Amino acid sequence: MSKLVTIYGGSGFVGRYIARRMAHAGWRVRVAVRRPNEALFVRTYGVVGQVEPVLCNIRDDASVQRALQGAQAVINCVGTFDARGKNNFAAVQAEGAGRIARLAAQEGVDRLVQISSIGADADAKSEYSRTKAKGEAAVLAAFPSATILRPSVIFGTEDAFFNRFAGMSGLTPVLPVVGADTRFQPVFVDDVAQAAEVAATGAATPGVYELGGPEAASFRDLMKKMLKVVQRRRLVLNIPFFAASAMAAIFDFLSMLTGGLVKNKILTRDQVKSLAVDNVVADGAKGFADLGIKPVSMDAMLPEYLWRFRPSGQYAAIKDSAKNLRKV
Repeated sequence: MSKLVTIYGGSGFVGRYIARRMAHAGWRVRVAVRRPNEALFVRTYGVVGQVEPVLCNIRDDASVQRALQGAQAVINCVGTFDARGKNNFAAVQAEGAGRIARLAAQEGVDRLVQISSIGADADAKSEYSRTKAKGEAAVLAAFPSATILRPSVIFGTEDAFFNRFAGMSGLTPVLPVVGADTRFQPVFVDDVAQAAEVAATGAATPGVYELGGPEAASFRDLMKKMLKVVQRRRLVLNIPFFAASAMAAIFDFLSMLTGGLVKNKILTRDQVKSLAVDNVVADGAKGFADLGIKPVSMDAMLPEYLWRFRPSGQYAAIKDSAKNLRKV
């Protein structure tokens, strides 16, 4: 275990899967996070001392530099959905990404992997997408041989996409969505982690890769697929963009009125703008095939973790089986 990788945001949804993979590949793993005491679980991904969480603030040069000293590879998984505050879109996704790349180049790091997102565009209406593009540009300017990974919406046991709507389906007969016809290409979280591992270990040609699962579908169809898995019948109701924008403006205003004490976790104006654009792999873009990876389908994974949202939870399969028993 002579090689060291620093993973910024390594305790997050995607980062923890990458940390586990890098540890299993025999690397020492340094997980750079804002709250190391809340990331102690990453130590279990390897043998004693192999995976360690360390304090890091990506808005500070000295903090970022300390975290990457001695590393042969660096992976940046840090992202945010917070448009305000100190850790806003620009500070984290644009300036933070550029800072990591610049200092990694100064320290002589061999390989850098930046986790971005499909839809990153300097001309996008969404600030989230614009800052993702600025972050990519800053990374490539400082570290031209970096690998950029752009996943579509990511699903997995801890996701905030299918889990969120599956939870809602147990509370209401109507499932409201914004942009029901917008297309997504959901990708399994461990497939993204494998792509990061391939890039960080030098098994892939540097460049930009767009990562999407085997199936592209509309938001409406994704919700219907999820409802089938959780065995619930609900009306998927499309909220027009003009109505969604008005609702999001109210939620944003209430958050601003309280000085951020009440965070808008329902719907923001920036999210509405993002939902108006398809989130699928572009024609001709490099992807999983170029990395030698076959992505897992939603049908194979969703039942593995959405079963708890079924009306009978873990007993659903037993009850279905019991229906076939012959009455005595």
